[in-house]
Amino acid sequence: MTNEDQAYALTNSKGKVMLLVCDGMGGQNRGDLASRLATAILSEEFKKYPKFSNKNIERMWIRNSIKKANTEIFSESYKNPKYKGMGTTLTAVLISHNHLTIAQMGDSRAYILLDGKLEQITEDQTYVGFLYRTGQITKEEMLTHPKRHILSNALGINPAIDVDIKTIKYAHEPLLLCSDGLYNNVSFTDMEAILKTDETPDQKCASLISLANANGGSDNIAIVYWEVIE
Repeated sequence: MTNEDQAYALTNSKGKVMLLVCDGMGGQNRGDLASRLATAILSEEFKKYPKFSNKNIERMWIRNSIKKANTEIFSESYKNPKYKGMGTTLTAVLISHNHLTIAQMGDSRAYILLDGKLEQITEDQTYVGFLYRTGQITKEEMLTHPKRHILSNALGINPAIDVDIKTIKYAHEPLLLCSDGLYNNVSFTDMEAILKTDETPDQKCASLISLANANGGSDNIAIVYWEVIE
């Protein structure tokens, strides 16, 4: 049995925080290896690079680290036929005192609870995500579209990659990163309601996973929840 989903909340020697979710793809042991390689390489690079003096350096670091992970995964799949076609989604959030640097590949997601309202702060890099952004289908139609699981971008599939990186303002609001195993089985409304409860962060994660399983969730589920407790 393998777990193709990986989720981490990391702190380096300078107190910098990075949240990371990867959801492997390729079946059998392939997706598991891809997601483990991605998280291991980004974790190692993060611990080696303790200081980020400005937004441009953050963006450059996260882009270069993801490219390094992509090269390693692609190289492994090229050398070993049993790993051919493996890849992984990646959602990474680097937390600074007043902004977030967000990197996205695939369909794992990052959310922020802003003034009591949940907002998705990543875009799904999928075929149906493209259809939605170009006005060809509605958000509701995305949920049941027969091609909703087709990714338009992933880590490790090609030797060269296009990483979506953006920076947004941040004022210590709660953050949730998750794989599709969660949001495919828990509605946006239910997700928001659980995150707004007085439960502890661990309890909120447990409630989300429990609801996903109760709703028939059969996929692995990766969750990272970040909340500043005052």
